[in-house]
Formats: sequence, structure tokens, C-alpha cells
Amino acid sequence: MLLPKKVQHRKWQKGVFKGKATRGNTVDFGQYGLKALEIKRITSRQIEASRRTITRQFKKEGKIWIRIFPDKPITSKGAEVPMGAGKGDVSHFVAMVKPGTIIFEVGGVSEKLAREALIQAAYKLPVRTKFVKAYS
Repeated sequence: MLLPKKVQHRKWQKGVFKGKATRGNTVDFGQYGLKALEIKRITSRQIEASRRTITRQFKKEGKIWIRIFPDKPITSKGAEVPMGAGKGDVSHFVAMVKPGTIIFEVGGVSEKLAREALIQAAYKLPVRTKFVKAYS
């Protein structure tokens, strides 16, 4: 799973997240990509599940680039813990995704195989996605 080695602040505030992606919104490394169509949090577990699905479809051919990284800590308190007593412990990390962000890129495989693998990977993600090609 993807996790940051070190974070400046252990616990973050939720913050306001809106608008469209202005960076990371083009296919730069591979020939095909999976683009997000809505704002969502994607956990490191969901990214790993999608990556495994793509790898399984490719069978030792092609290359995968993961274009997002889960760097935002999410905290939670245990069950039946009373109100107060501070903020809970960090439970997992998420990547915040805006519409237009490229989540995965693949290359070195046919378009049919890439489309099939990325659509299968999209089932593991909580965000609506779209298959895109690189402009050449």
C-alpha cells in the first residue's frame, strides 16, 4: 500500500476541496489513462486494489503509472468513545481527486487490453471515471 514516509503534520483538518484539476490532467507517460469525473477521496487500499487488477490483466506485459498519491491523513475515534478527549488517531491515508485528474496511465499494450484493464480497475474505485487516450 502507498503511505507517506514522513508527514509535516500528523493530523490534518478536512479543508474545502472544489473545482477542476489544473495539474495532472493530461496523459503524459503512457498511451492510455483513467480520468476521474468527480471529486472524491481515494484510499490507499482502493489504489492498491485497482493496481493489482490492472497488473493481473496485463500478465507481465505493459507498464503502469500511478498518478495520484495518498498523502492526506484521515483520523477516526474508536467505537463507543465519548465526546471530547481530542481528535482520534490516524486510521488511513487518502488522495483527494478532482474532476479531470488522471489516476492511472498504462502503456506498451493494445488499446483493447488497456481499455479492459482500466475499466476493471475503475470498479474498485469510488469515483466515476473515463478511459482516455494520449494526444499525439
